[in-house]
Amino acid sequence: MNPLQILRVAGRALMRNKLRSLLTTLGVVIGVGAVIAMVALGEGARAKVEASFASMGANLLIVLPGSVTSGGARGGFGSASTLTWDDLRAIQNELGSSVAYAAPQLRAQGQVVSEDTNWSTSITGTSPDYFLIRNWACTDGTTFSKSDVEGSNKVVVLGATVAENLFGVGVSPVGETVRIKNNPFTVVGVLARKGQSPMGQDYDDATFVPYTTFQTKVQGGPQKFIAGGIFISAAPGQVSRAQEQVSALLRDRHRLGEGADNDFSIRNMAEMASEQQDSAQTLAILLASIAAVSLLVGGIGIMNIMLVSVTERTREIGIRMAIGARPRDILLQFLVEALTLSMLGGVLGLGLGIGGAAIGAKFGWPTEIQPEVAMVAIAFSALVGVVFGLYPARKASQLDPIEALRFE
Repeated sequence: MNPLQILRVAGRALMRNKLRSLLTTLGVVIGVGAVIAMVALGEGARAKVEASFASMGANLLIVLPGSVTSGGARGGFGSASTLTWDDLRAIQNELGSSVAYAAPQLRAQGQVVSEDTNWSTSITGTSPDYFLIRNWACTDGTTFSKSDVEGSNKVVVLGATVAENLFGVGVSPVGETVRIKNNPFTVVGVLARKGQSPMGQDYDDATFVPYTTFQTKVQGGPQKFIAGGIFISAAPGQVSRAQEQVSALLRDRHRLGEGADNDFSIRNMAEMASEQQDSAQTLAILLASIAAVSLLVGGIGIMNIMLVSVTERTREIGIRMAIGARPRDILLQFLVEALTLSMLGGVLGLGLGIGGAAIGAKFGWPTEIQPEVAMVAIAFSALVGVVFGLYPARKASQLDPIEALRFE
């Protein structure tokens, strides 16, 4: 028999028991669908984590001052004043090979008042390099310049959330005046939306002014110590080296002896992102592994139903052998039947998995369907059909024609 005839015979045999064939494929359908949906959810979670950390900035290091101890109670990092403006300049000037940009971040909470309304938000004093570190461009206007920092100019860049709450959606506030701490500031730009941080903080609910202006108009005067942190963008591929060099530089400047604890903290966002991604990837693999068990259960179901089919069609097999069918033809017929069932289950499972991922996306769950995963799942379903269909097919092909014809 040629392959087309074998396929036609196998198809007719399956169509004689449509409901049984459909029920047999359910295990494979659920298995393939679950694998695709679970991997889509896992990859979506990983991609969301990656995007969240990418929005913080490229190759980002955050240097925070140390902690203070009072009466045996230790404060967290940032509770002591240990970072100076000279430290910042040293990082900028002495580590040029590994550090691309470095900028201060001075923060306060305050009321920003427009002509018609007001909004409570964070006020950040920084330099123009901060926006390069954060990969944060303006959608309207521009960020302030170095001359604004040198002249302590009263200019402000608004986050998208602040701009909308003060001036309304779709209204350009560039050139308008807002008041911060009762001081008039001219709006020079509105930043592009960044969304939420990994901790749920709205990045866009913020305002930015030159750090020199922040010191005089918000903080209350220049100080020797940086009342905040230092944001650093390491050169590409130099994050670990930059972290080591910044640590060594600050320890030397702060005259910390060998074995003494750091009076500062360096947070490597790349390491944090990698840990979060590894966790999301582990979860995705776990979910996919659990879902893959359904495929094995589906394969066992196919083997079971094919063994039943061999028993039911023993006389038919004997007649076909008596009129010239070879054992190989019988083997291929039953193998094609099992493969057809598993492939049908794989195709239906593909639709089920994509549908499940789409429903998850509708409910706000991050999903990312991987085409290669879908192809592997269908290929694996075909492999399940071959593996679990081989034994019943061999059993059918090895029947004695005479005994088969006597079977009732």
